[in-house]
Amino acid sequence: MKYAIIETGGKQYKVSQGDTILVEKLGVEKGASIHLEKVLFVNNEGKVQVGRPYLSGSKVLCEVLGEAKGEKVINFKYRRRKGYRKKKGHRQQLTQLKVKEVQFKT
Repeated sequence: MKYAIIETGGKQYKVSQGDTILVEKLGVEKGASIHLEKVLFVNNEGKVQVGRPYLSGSKVLCEVLGEAKGEKVINFKYRRRKGYRKKKGHRQQLTQLKVKEVQFKT
């Protein structure tokens, strides 16, 4: 099985061909093609390549399926007996990607 570990938006994702992932918003329109070049690790049928920190010449080709919002996260501050309450909600903007191909240099 061929897979790669990539970095985008400060997070790491394990991807292989055909996977669909949700990443931090990239600001790319729907249907566009994008290259993710921060590849940290590639496993090709047991042949492993590890980057320090990234692999040069390796990239993951993805298609943008659209944008979405993550689940709502509630931030609630409370002080007992003081009448102090603050409630905030946040929904992260996300981009949905479909992995077309994992390219790497041998």
